[in-house]
Amino acid sequence: MKHVFTIESRAAGNQKGVYFSWQKTLGNYMAVTSYDHVIKIFDRHGELRAEIEISGLCVGMGWDKDGDTLAIINDKNSVVQLWDANTQKTSHIDTGLREAHSFLLWAKAGPYLAIGTSKGNLLIYNHQTSRKIPVIGKHTKKITCGCWSNENLLALGGDDKNITVSNAEGDTIRQTSVRFEPSQILFSEMKSDERSSIGENTVSVLIGKKTLFLYNLNDPENPIELAFQPRYGNVASYKWYGDGYIMIGFSQGYFVVISTHMKEIGQELFQARNHKDSLTSVAVSTSLNKAASCGDNCLKCHDLSDLKEMFGMVNLEDERGTDRLEWTDDGQLLAMSTKQGNVHVYLTKLPMLAAACQTRTAHLTSLLEVTIADNVAQDNPMMVPIDVEPSFLGLGPYHFAAGMNNRAWFYLIGDTNVEQIKDREYLGTVNCIKLNQEYAAVGLEGKVHLHAIDPDSQSVAENRETILFPEKDQPDVRIMCHDITPDFLIYGTNKGGICYFYIEDWQSVNDYRHVTGIRKIFPDISGTRLAFIDDKTDGFVYNPVNDQILEIPELSPNTRGALWENWIMDKGVFITFDDEKINTYVHCKETVSGPQVEFVGSTKLPFGQVPIMLHNGEVTLQTSSGRVDTLALDTHAYLHKDQEMTPDFLQKSLRQFVALRRFKDAWGICQYLGTKDSWIHLGKGALKNLELEFAISVYRHIGHVAMVTSLQQIKQLEDRNLLSGYVAMFLGDFNLAQDLFLTSGKPLAALEMRRDLLHWDSALQLAKVLAPDQITYISREYAQQLEFTGDYMNALAHYEKGLTSDERDRDHNEICAGGIARMSIRMGDIRRGAGMALKMPSRILKKECAAILESMKQWSEAAALYEEGGYYDKAASVYIRSKNWAKVGELLPHITSPKIHGQYAKAKEAEGRYKEAADAYTSAKDWDSVIRINLDYLQNPEEAVKIVRDTQSIEGAKMVAKFFQRLNDYGSAIQFLVMSKCNVEAFQLAQAHSQMEIYADIIGSDATPEDYQSIALHFENEKNHFLSGKFFLLSGQYSRAMKHFLRCSGEDSQAIELAIETVGRANDDQLTKQLIDFLMGETDNTTQIILALKQYREAARTAIIIARESRMLVITGCTRCVVQYVPGAQTTENKRFRRDVDKLDDFA
Repeated sequence: MKHVFTIESRAAGNQKGVYFSWQKTLGNYMAVTSYDHVIKIFDRHGELRAEIEISGLCVGMGWDKDGDTLAIINDKNSVVQLWDANTQKTSHIDTGLREAHSFLLWAKAGPYLAIGTSKGNLLIYNHQTSRKIPVIGKHTKKITCGCWSNENLLALGGDDKNITVSNAEGDTIRQTSVRFEPSQILFSEMKSDERSSIGENTVSVLIGKKTLFLYNLNDPENPIELAFQPRYGNVASYKWYGDGYIMIGFSQGYFVVISTHMKEIGQELFQARNHKDSLTSVAVSTSLNKAASCGDNCLKCHDLSDLKEMFGMVNLEDERGTDRLEWTDDGQLLAMSTKQGNVHVYLTKLPMLAAACQTRTAHLTSLLEVTIADNVAQDNPMMVPIDVEPSFLGLGPYHFAAGMNNRAWFYLIGDTNVEQIKDREYLGTVNCIKLNQEYAAVGLEGKVHLHAIDPDSQSVAENRETILFPEKDQPDVRIMCHDITPDFLIYGTNKGGICYFYIEDWQSVNDYRHVTGIRKIFPDISGTRLAFIDDKTDGFVYNPVNDQILEIPELSPNTRGALWENWIMDKGVFITFDDEKINTYVHCKETVSGPQVEFVGSTKLPFGQVPIMLHNGEVTLQTSSGRVDTLALDTHAYLHKDQEMTPDFLQKSLRQFVALRRFKDAWGICQYLGTKDSWIHLGKGALKNLELEFAISVYRHIGHVAMVTSLQQIKQLEDRNLLSGYVAMFLGDFNLAQDLFLTSGKPLAALEMRRDLLHWDSALQLAKVLAPDQITYISREYAQQLEFTGDYMNALAHYEKGLTSDERDRDHNEICAGGIARMSIRMGDIRRGAGMALKMPSRILKKECAAILESMKQWSEAAALYEEGGYYDKAASVYIRSKNWAKVGELLPHITSPKIHGQYAKAKEAEGRYKEAADAYTSAKDWDSVIRINLDYLQNPEEAVKIVRDTQSIEGAKMVAKFFQRLNDYGSAIQFLVMSKCNVEAFQLAQAHSQMEIYADIIGSDATPEDYQSIALHFENEKNHFLSGKFFLLSGQYSRAMKHFLRCSGEDSQAIELAIETVGRANDDQLTKQLIDFLMGETDNTTQIILALKQYREAARTAIIIARESRMLVITGCTRCVVQYVPGAQTTENKRFRRDVDKLDDFA
């Protein structure tokens, strides 16, 4: 809060105390009185404007609801003095009441003035009609307090401890009594679930300064009296605000807020000790949404939306105590009286006056002071004192203007100071002023006055000093808004006109007519872009070069203004704002869709602040306290330097860079992110804005060869619509691409695109207009697509449309005819379709039509087409389905499919033609069936046996085995059972028919150890030791095999050999010793045993020992045998063995 002025006690005329009252509505005057019988009128700057003498001590004064009249009463007579603020003259009214006046109050909503007397009488005066209504005996004692409601109800309190509620005629509506003297009566509405039908339904009264009495007019029988904690002290002051809330100040410094809602009544919503020793008054400004309290020697302000937040504080060091607070209705000024009789006035809210020129701003910092600053250039701000409180400001490159009513003062801005150079009066009240380097454009009462700021300047031509718009021949035209650029004066009219006046040529150069009136205009710095809002609250951007307007999307209906970006790199960016948010937009003069305005995003606007300048994404805001602040737009997230560089933040920054057309900055973000998606997003953004070279660089960077090649092929196109069409096609917006192609110099490109995209309906529509000769070819391609999707009826129609009589289109006609054949079949016209397919030379067509017929179960026609096309296997398969075996037989020489041969063979077998069936099975290589036919029907086992031996068929072998088993040829049966791997069955058969030896011979070496064991056990049971031992040997059971070999008698030689082999395989010392003991005396056998064990040296010694004992001449044979079985006997390693052999030879 800024101190504006102080009315000292000497100026007020008293050393003891003071009473003051602000003018209603306007707040331009303050009436101040004390004990000197004089009312002094001060203006809002502290200047004394009038003095009103009264006959006695002032006991009441107040302003009417419009602030035009001040009413004053005194204690000496019954006259009411009325001071007119407009004429500053005083008039008198005689109330006719003989007793002293004690109370005076103007109505809130009507021209009524209530005057109370010391004896309780009342007079209601209608200032508009001068009618007086005396009411005798309203109270029995002095009327001390009262309040008017918005419904013109009057509540009064007096020393008789009664409260009355009366209407504007003085009739008593309600009356109640209280326990102590009432004071500070107020009207308001208690908070409830349902709104009252009479508006302000509650009268609140302080009772004995201790309790608060709430008297509901809708429920007079149940008043509410609220008491408070004794430590708070007496109630000093209270005010209603918001939706039924009451703010109460207590004498001990406490500051309390309560609610009047029945569910919350009696509860303290907020409590604070605002002042240490005492509190004397509280005040609330609903327009400012602030509350104030005074006490001790200080003043404190709070925000009503958050009472914990301190709005401002003022300390008065030279005062002994505070007295009363009062705000002006607009909340701009707050006055506080003190115990010493001084009145201090503080500025709590400045008029929101500001102007901007490029990056320089001028704004009101006090009622009589303007500050000029350039926050971008960081120049020192310049304070300009103003003689009068201005109602408008203007700022140009070199000048500054301020003024009020019909007068303006012009100042020259220097490097370090501002100098007043001129003042000028106009023919009407000025509402707006705009400046450029030489001229001022002044808006006044529906006109614009353009004049030179300094007519004496050499740069101003003599005939170009001043001009008034609109011209005289347009009497019904009112100019609603205007602005000025370095070259143009631009204004909008109530008839929808937007006019450009070229200052250099001193003539109008452009006049655009909009459909409705123009309310506000906002040109950019050059005037080549103009945002405007019309009477329907719709917003547009206007291009004066071609008279093109573009609607501004998502524009708030409460939009207060717009600002264009002052940074040269973002010259197409602008913002609009209302009371709550700022919307950011980009105006693009050239995109793939043509010129357009794009919505970028929104930013919350701090309460009570107004944007006045935009530069590089930062908005300069004017605050109600006279300061300026900056706000970084949320659409320019990269300006928030304190943000952590997370991937999400970088992605958001990338999207914003692309939306704002800052492609070079977006490139850096993409390099940091390093993802392909981010590069593609950047590339698409560049393409949408026809930045082809940049887009090529992006796609080349990510290796997108196809896109780079395509863009290089079109970048030289001069036809802008054709170029945009190709770009739209690359971006996937095909409808836009078609529209652009059709408006270009190459409309056939639209047809080519639709054909490439298989959009056949669109292609046909385009071909009818652009290329009728292409209809047949498109119809064919469309028919093929329809055939693929199953729309056969339309496919047939388009195939028929595709036929031509041109011999050069032979291939094309063949495709169409084939399609007609296929579609005819599918649509049920089989005769036509099959006939066409038979006549045409294409084998593939015949196959396709045959397949369709086959799916429709038209076997004969399908088979005929297959046969005609040379697809004999398929034809035979279909003939088989139709049971046409004769045709199948005719086709057999051409058939390669074993399956068909097999099917034919089964059919012949069913007919009993077994020979033909056997031949067919042979062609099908179904050998099992051939074997079965030969065995069961043809009685040709030799052929069956031959086939089994040739093919090694297991199932065939089983069948042959069963055949021989039926013939009791068990040996052959066993042979084929073994061949079919049925060893168990073969064993059981051999065992049952004493054919085990045959089985043993047949099984050979392919049997398993279990098979050999089964055979061995069989022979063991039959006491055949030799065969039992042999098969135990084969099954690996060497000890059992040795036992049987040693029991053999008639087959000694074979048994001994197998026993020796058993010892060799077993490599068991015990078996070896057992056999040697058995064979002592048989030199050759013993030696062979040792040799079998590969104990060659031992074999030699054994042969010598046996020779000494037996003296037999067979020693030489043994020696040969040993030498014969010793490998490597001539080597050095076996020298000792060789000596043993030599000894054996010497002995021999």
